[in-house]
Amino acid sequence: QVRLEESGGGLVQAGGSLRLSCAASETIKRIVAMAWYRQAPGKERELVAAITTSGPVHYADSVKGRFTISRDNAKNTVYLQMNSLKPEDTAVYHCNTVPWRLRGFWGQGTQVTVSS
Repeated sequence: QVRLEESGGGLVQAGGSLRLSCAASETIKRIVAMAWYRQAPGKERELVAAITTSGPVHYADSVKGRFTISRDNAKNTVYLQMNSLKPEDTAVYHCNTVPWRLRGFWGQGTQVTVSS
């Protein structure tokens, strides 16, 4: 029953930056692990970055050194700072729990499109 709303996506040129936000309807303090996932057309959804109460714990190899996940418990928000964006980063980005089935469903997500 936790509602997560993603925002911050858009169209950006290769090499640019975006910051995605995931606003939760409830305090995220009670959620041990949260993550950003993404799904590109024709591809399976993949885990991009995960964060626990202790801090970031995982980044996909394809985004290491470029993306940073963070959380602000006071604002009930998880962020994904995306730098040096590449066309292959184009996807719908979703915020969810880890594992996602802990929540059991996916929200609308936010579209990120990187042009070359």
